[in-house]
Amino acid sequence: MENRTAVMEFILLGFTNDRRLQLLIFVVLLVAYLFTIVGNVLIITITLVDCCLQTPMYYFLRNFSLLEIIFTSVIIPKALANMALGGQTISLIGCFAQSFLYFILGTTEFLLLAVMSFDRYVAICNPLRYTAIMSSQVCTLLALSSWIGGILFIIAPMIVLLQLPFCGPNVINHFFCDSTPLIKLACADTWLIECMGFITALLSVLGTLAISLVSYIKIISTVMHVPSAQGRHKAFSTCSSHITVVSITYGSCIFMYVKPMWSGGLELSKVVALLNTVVSPLLNPFIYSLRNKQVQDAVRKSKEFLSI
Repeated sequence: MENRTAVMEFILLGFTNDRRLQLLIFVVLLVAYLFTIVGNVLIITITLVDCCLQTPMYYFLRNFSLLEIIFTSVIIPKALANMALGGQTISLIGCFAQSFLYFILGTTEFLLLAVMSFDRYVAICNPLRYTAIMSSQVCTLLALSSWIGGILFIIAPMIVLLQLPFCGPNVINHFFCDSTPLIKLACADTWLIECMGFITALLSVLGTLAISLVSYIKIISTVMHVPSAQGRHKAFSTCSSHITVVSITYGSCIFMYVKPMWSGGLELSKVVALLNTVVSPLLNPFIYSLRNKQVQDAVRKSKEFLSI
């Protein structure tokens, strides 16, 4: 140990060493990133300016779209810069900051999805009390709690991570500073951080998923008692977009993080991480716009206004 020096930067292996394939991936990622930003900004703008979308559901959707913009911007621009310039390095501080923000925003996303599930539960199971329960103050408190909760969940594991010594090697087999390959490079016992990370993932991912599942079980039970088929369809249609997003987000994250770190599979986790950091934020605005009649009507009115 005495002959080793402290690591000041890490090398991100990325996706491939083939330069031509790197440029192809760069173009695909750049297009996906731009569409992600434009799509989510469009959702935020529409839900802000359209008077018909001033409801708790769309208030949480605005928060979710803002979260997706920041979340993907923490990872993708650095990956794009490395591929464009042919570089692979990231500073020690930059690596820790990227990992810290990635997990804070990811955990906030789980909490916000749980809040959105609760909102749908109240809207469908308690429609007469919906406006009283989901007041503007309650919505603000729930959204703010999601953002603060993301920090509180991650702060302890990240403090432990910052205490770990890194003295070589410094090669991370990923396109960003994910915790699993990063912790494997620490030249110290990592048992504590591995256990903390697993427990944190278990609570944040499966805990919030349980809230969503309970909410939708109650929703399904309520909707099945609706006498008309048209009424059942209308009730389910308000939840279909959220269910789709929940499935994509939780499916990828459970695979990556709710498992022991020694179970391996870094290469496959890298592919799944691409789904979580690029594909999911890209699809979300399209899912909500294509499967939501109110958003479609708002987009249509915006087009008509711009064409005048």
